[in-house]
Amino acid sequence: MNVPQSQPGSRLDNYVDRYAARTAGMTASEVRALFAVASRPEVVSLAGGMPNINALPLDAVADTVARLVVERGTVALQYGSGQGDETLRGQICEVMRLEGIEAHPDDITVTVGSQQALDLVTRIFIDPGDVILAEAPSYVGALSTFASYQADVVHVGMDEDGLVPEHLENAIAAVRASGRRIKFLYTIPNFHNPMGVCLSPERRGRILEICRAADVLVIEDNPYGLLGFDNEPMRALRADDAEGVVYLGSFSKTFAPGLRVGWAVAPHAVREKLVLAAEASVLSPPVFSQMTVSAYLETQPWRAQIKNYREMYRERRDAMLDALRTYMPEGTTWTNPTGGFFVWVTLPAGLDAKAMLPRAVTARVAYVPGTAFYADGFGASSMRLSFCYPTPERIREGVRRLAGVITQELELRTMFGTPQSQTPPAASPTTLAPGPDLA
Repeated sequence: MNVPQSQPGSRLDNYVDRYAARTAGMTASEVRALFAVASRPEVVSLAGGMPNINALPLDAVADTVARLVVERGTVALQYGSGQGDETLRGQICEVMRLEGIEAHPDDITVTVGSQQALDLVTRIFIDPGDVILAEAPSYVGALSTFASYQADVVHVGMDEDGLVPEHLENAIAAVRASGRRIKFLYTIPNFHNPMGVCLSPERRGRILEICRAADVLVIEDNPYGLLGFDNEPMRALRADDAEGVVYLGSFSKTFAPGLRVGWAVAPHAVREKLVLAAEASVLSPPVFSQMTVSAYLETQPWRAQIKNYREMYRERRDAMLDALRTYMPEGTTWTNPTGGFFVWVTLPAGLDAKAMLPRAVTARVAYVPGTAFYADGFGASSMRLSFCYPTPERIREGVRRLAGVITQELELRTMFGTPQSQTPPAASPTTLAPGPDLA
């Protein structure tokens, strides 16, 4: 006798009536769902944003770890402070100084990656039904976190210069007029995930002015800030407003993601709540990971390593942009990132990136549909392509395959018209300003 397999949240799940209401927002992301397919060797994955740690001097890292275990193993393998290792917090201050941030080690809370920092910030601020303003599109991991705490995400439009101040003002006014509470603005100002664009220097001060006037806290998520290809790091929002900005940082992109070391820099009162929430969540962040990062920063030329990463990712960015120019059919547009990991591609009119994905996987290329980066069903006409991990040759081949799929979709549309599955969703009340693929 075959017994039906339980599916989480289905009536075959014996616990479905016992879960907390907030679990309704816990769904697998479209990025995670792609991993099983995208990891097959015959598929060129332009989907995942995995850092390319092949550029790390692994022998030197191994020596650093070995010395750490031999010389300080009894400390590194023990419990630690809920706020994080004090030495590392001091070194984080040095790293952030590259972006104009002057902070004290006491301002910093070390977390298990910046994803945990984002979770903790959301936990201490959000009640069900509270509003979070977020760029349109926005980081899929942030949207998952916000949904798990039952927040209402209101998207704010972007263009090639980042978040549009006028759209932010309109969004704040509309939410306030509806009687709802805005708890914070979530933004990725540098080399945005997924769009790849940067908030322009002229807009940064204006965004801070708008949020100060409206008493809206800013959550500045900045994992890619040191990975610009052409210029010195841009000045962080936190550098110009220490009381109105919570800054989230990470070593996942500039050292190694497997160590899961991130941090938050927050005003004093917020920091105290973050530490309490962190202790309730993990007791203390992993000491071994923290001391590994600390030893790396102390003994290795980490600035030179970041330069190596920048050069490697620039080469891959160039390969992707060149391939897009060479292969993509007319009507396809894309952003021109000056750092980070991603290019945001908008398809010719009438095509649906999510509906097209099975055909792309059959053609042995993977990407992330734009709908993954919206809380309200938009983004069907766009996709995120990642250039950080594949070699330049694989990137070119992947774009060539993808362009063939798009061309085939255009031919099918010409022959048979737009399939019902490719009809874009109706306008959403939570999107108060048009994003780049909604205009």
